[in-house]
Amino acid sequence: MLESSASVSEIAHSAGIHVSQLFRWRKELCQISAPSVPRLVPVEVVEALPAPAIPAEPPPICRARKKASIVTIELGGGRRLRVESDIDTDALGRILDVLERR
Repeated sequence: MLESSASVSEIAHSAGIHVSQLFRWRKELCQISAPSVPRLVPVEVVEALPAPAIPAEPPPICRARKKASIVTIELGGGRRLRVESDIDTDALGRILDVLERR
């Protein structure tokens, strides 16, 4: 559990991340809005199209990503959530929404 006297800098340091990462996550999570209502779009049924041509170039080689650090989020009630620091903010928002309902 976080103490009321803990600073953002101390929390970030204890998690091994930069302070700006915490502020970015907070900003992005505050911008998450309610899911939009799906809209109907016009659909046109046509005959099957020919198969696309195979590209002459080989697919690009995937490079190994940098090792992400682990961030621990204190949820209260003795619960903690550990995620990688580069987690997708939309995915993190959905995870937190589910955990908040429990």
